[in-house]
Amino acid sequence: MNTEFVLWVSLAIGLLFGISGQLSGFCFYRGLTERWSGRSGYKLQGFALALAVALAGTQLAAGYGLISLDKALYLNPTFSWLLVPLGGVLFGAGMTLANGCGARALVLLGQGNLRSFVVLLCLGITAYITLTGLLAPLRISVAQATSVTLPAVTLSEGPIRSIVIALIVAALIAFALRRRQDGQRLNDLLAGALIGLLIVAGWLTTGWLGDDPFEPLPVSSLSFVAPIGESIQYAMISTGMSPRFTILIVVGVVVGSLLSALLRRHWKLEGFESPRHMLRSMAGGALMGVGGVLALGCTIGQGLSGLSTLSATSLLAVLGIIVGARLTWTRPTA
Repeated sequence: MNTEFVLWVSLAIGLLFGISGQLSGFCFYRGLTERWSGRSGYKLQGFALALAVALAGTQLAAGYGLISLDKALYLNPTFSWLLVPLGGVLFGAGMTLANGCGARALVLLGQGNLRSFVVLLCLGITAYITLTGLLAPLRISVAQATSVTLPAVTLSEGPIRSIVIALIVAALIAFALRRRQDGQRLNDLLAGALIGLLIVAGWLTTGWLGDDPFEPLPVSSLSFVAPIGESIQYAMISTGMSPRFTILIVVGVVVGSLLSALLRRHWKLEGFESPRHMLRSMAGGALMGVGGVLALGCTIGQGLSGLSTLSATSLLAVLGIIVGARLTWTRPTA
């Protein structure tokens, strides 16, 4: 394995995600709120197309033997029936309070949004507190007490699996294309298609390019909870850590968004409107950090990377995220 080449590819994936996110405003939360408030819902259609492309591409890569999804976190048949949906609800609530998920916050930071910097700090720190810090013993104890093992988390190999995947992809594409085409919708769809391809590229980077019997990379794709905490940790103790796929993705998203914003002259410093606004954003970041670790991912990690593996756990987490966001969201007043 050429480690340096893998890192450059990881950075390129992050750059493309950041550029695409800055150009289109790609955001699962915005898609949900558009739908709930009776507006266009184009962002949600873009996300659906991203999932369709990610699912089709990931399953094709696995089918041709390029990657082994059996090693992916999302397909672990043992999970906590309590913590995964609870984490999803907490993440969804935090996403509403912070007005976007971790991936969106990275893109906004590249545009000069200082609110997102605070959100990301709170998200990354609380994620690591939950993952390996003060809350880790409690998390592990509850997970062990509430864990269940499913006999089969995904469909077995064979024609039925291929048919089901084709039907899911077709349904997602039909949803994405079901309205009249216009410029904004086309922009969202193009961004969705690209981000779906980046999910596939992430799997190929760790599961194919990074496949080394002596120094194997964890088989994963894009996610933005633990990697944000990991990036903060690397910034503090880089002499004791090596750069890796997840960190380069995070850096690439911020730099890609920054370059796009500068070229489009959209870069602008933005701050909080009031102390209350700051507290709301901090709470949102903290809830996303804790919830994302409990749910084993975020709207990108579970919503795209996880669902692209056909993981039942990912579906449970995403449903929790939607419920948490809906319970916290309030309709804007006219």
